[in-house]
Amino acid sequence: MFTGIIQGIATLVYVDEKINFRTHVIKMPAELLPGLKLGASVAHNGCCLTVTDLDGPRITFDLIKETLCKTNLGELVLGDKVNIERAAKFNAEIGGHIMSGHVICTAEVDDICISENNRQIWIRMPNASVMRYILCKGFISIDGISLTIGEVVNNRFCVHLIPETLYRTTLSRKRFGDKVNIEIDSQTQALVDTVERVLASRALGGSTPYKK
Repeated sequence: MFTGIIQGIATLVYVDEKINFRTHVIKMPAELLPGLKLGASVAHNGCCLTVTDLDGPRITFDLIKETLCKTNLGELVLGDKVNIERAAKFNAEIGGHIMSGHVICTAEVDDICISENNRQIWIRMPNASVMRYILCKGFISIDGISLTIGEVVNNRFCVHLIPETLYRTTLSRKRFGDKVNIEIDSQTQALVDTVERVLASRALGGSTPYKK
């Protein structure tokens, strides 16, 4: 489990490319190393990966076909930066929202509006099936960052970024057309799916689980 509060930015220092498989080695920030063990979960741009080797600050992770298909991690090259969050701990403060680290899809940066001390990024979603979970003022994870949805227009939505978010994450480096990892809020997904099932049942003249 993760919270969407990015704890550091790591640099990709080694890539071993194979068919439908990749091994990444990142240079982990020193403050995130204590207690890190083999098998631990670490989110890279919001995608939960498992530690497979430790060599000082050089930490190794394996990426299988599903990860490469669903995320932007397969497009990374040496020197690229990734947002890092270690798994959440019980009794710790949750400053963002509860996340699984399971990226549902990638989306494209469609527009960037910059004004003094503010930045607004518009994201274009790939299809309507995912877009129905994007609600104004709802939660969204973009490259592992817990954010609040500002506006929703057709198949696009925007988020508003404060200087602290730009400083502590990779969003300040994003440009038009870049791909970002998307994880929708699980509670929003459950609510939307439930309402859709109830409405579909009523439209067919059937009963619902809530009718007595």
